[in-house]
Amino acid sequence: MSKLIVWTYDWVPDGPRGFVRDIRLRWACEEAGFGYSVQTVPFNDRGSDHLARQPFGQVPFLNDGELELFERGAGLLDIARKSEKLMPRDPVGEAQTLQWTIAALNSMEIVTVPWWFLEMTGVKDNHLTGWLESRLDHMERVLMEREWLAAGRFTVADLLMADVLRVVKVRSFGKRTATEAYVARITERPSFKTAHADQMAHFAAGDASRALQNLDESRRYNNFFLVNHTARKGDKP
Repeated sequence: MSKLIVWTYDWVPDGPRGFVRDIRLRWACEEAGFGYSVQTVPFNDRGSDHLARQPFGQVPFLNDGELELFERGAGLLDIARKSEKLMPRDPVGEAQTLQWTIAALNSMEIVTVPWWFLEMTGVKDNHLTGWLESRLDHMERVLMEREWLAAGRFTVADLLMADVLRVVKVRSFGKRTATEAYVARITERPSFKTAHADQMAHFAAGDASRALQNLDESRRYNNFFLVNHTARKGDKP
């Protein structure tokens, strides 16, 4: 199998760290035991090279040999299809896993992301709250009846659903004991902890790089100022 390349930003602010969605691809690779590397595009100055790889200027995107996938869900499923640990081989188990993977994106995340965004803006009346509450209540009922979403075991569907539900504001919205136990259990998996730690370390390294860049820019400015100031002092009236 060709080595996988996960693309993400070179740096992000503190807030989104640990939640940037390249963690899903990292996590899937860790679960499957696949080797992968991480490459970056600039968080600032998202130029034509980034847009050529990801037409919406987002991350992550995935290289799998000659195959290039810009859509995060497609990248996750590409990894899952290569490992029975993530995607069952029997038709029923595979169909159930695909169903819940798509549900995580199209039935849950489609609500949680805009709701979270409005909450972060400080809006007084978030009109999406009722919709979110309904979807979370439905998930709570499902998770009260089963340990895993599909095939009677951990699959990529659980990986994705747990990542959607672990967002801090979503996780703390209401009291849903089955959902909380589900998220806690899945995020205790060693593969998640490794992927999370690696992402945090990656962006922390970006802090150091930016600090050196800022220092270098400051030195260049100071040198420019000193040269020009000295030249002006030496000018004759």
